[in-house]
Amino acid sequence: MGDVDWVARARQVAARLAEDAVRREAKGAEPVAEIEELRSAGLLALTIPTALGGHGRDWPTAFAVVGEIAAADASIGHLLGYHYLQLWRPWLFDVPERATELAGQTAANGWFWAGVSNPRDQALILTDAPGGGFTCDGVKFFATGASVADRLVVSALHPPTGGKLTFVLDAGAPGLRYLGDWDNLGQRLSASGGVEFTSVRVDPADVLGSTGGATGAQEDPRGSLISLGFQLALTQVLAGLGRGALRTGAAYTRDKSRAWPTSGVDSAVDDPHTQAAYGTLSARLDAAELLVDRAVAAFADADALGSGLDPVRRGELGVLVSKAKVLVSELAVEISSRVFEVTGARATAARVGLDRFWRNARTLTLHDPTVYKAAEVGRHVLTGALPRPDGYS
Repeated sequence: MGDVDWVARARQVAARLAEDAVRREAKGAEPVAEIEELRSAGLLALTIPTALGGHGRDWPTAFAVVGEIAAADASIGHLLGYHYLQLWRPWLFDVPERATELAGQTAANGWFWAGVSNPRDQALILTDAPGGGFTCDGVKFFATGASVADRLVVSALHPPTGGKLTFVLDAGAPGLRYLGDWDNLGQRLSASGGVEFTSVRVDPADVLGSTGGATGAQEDPRGSLISLGFQLALTQVLAGLGRGALRTGAAYTRDKSRAWPTSGVDSAVDDPHTQAAYGTLSARLDAAELLVDRAVAAFADADALGSGLDPVRRGELGVLVSKAKVLVSELAVEISSRVFEVTGARATAARVGLDRFWRNARTLTLHDPTVYKAAEVGRHVLTGALPRPDGYS
């Protein structure tokens, strides 16, 4: 499939998802069929090297694919973006043979990856098991995609060392229970409920490494890229859903909106106020997407440096990602709200489903407050200070 235009293929998948997006969201079922759609299209193996059975595409292609899917269904774009990042995470630890093995198995089996590693949630505890390895117990919340995954990347506290260990796990392992408690305003198909662990066995071979404590933190700049990857994925999803809101709104305006009686025009599309609103929002979104593309390119360059990535370049990338996140977050909420002004009162009908864009944007932008991202950027402007790597920066 070396000659496949993967962005065009993603656009085809997005068109199919858009056809019944309102009905699927209202139903709120686990996104099993949607993941199968991604798998059938070959999108799950997009970033796996060709030598391992994948399609060998780069980060700019992967993020562009995520944006196309998100324009039709932000939940599924969210899941796909996280899949690419969780599949990549083993490469950030000093386990190249295991990372190679996992990538090859993913390509061969069509695995979908998710994570159980909310950085603010310390509830998973690892206990040393007789004969080696660990058992894992506790409850982790906001585990996006875990309940529909084939494989998981999990982080849990290891009290004897005071650090966290990251490991991979079969999503059907004994002792796992998916709580199905995701009942939020938006991202309703993102399968973001909690997971309960009861004496879940963790084999030594599945441990990727430590992220703190006496065992030695993975503090190299490249290892800390994962948090920026998640920030970029969310930013790309927000940009995509903004584009989706504009497209959906424009179609409604063309086909169904009525001109206001005092507008002096016969058709809503001829109203200069409506034209100016769409034009301004579209122009601003185009500019925002260019900044996202710049951040994605810088992320890809940083990843390609491997161990040669230094703290300064990593910090500068963090500032750039924060700029994109701040801009796109505000714009996605604005577009998904203002689109009602240019579609009219009848566009608020539940069957139209135009509200899903705002609900998704509002939910995603609360993932971590953008005011702190803006402060990071402002601090850099004022003092030259670079963001300190953590679970969100």
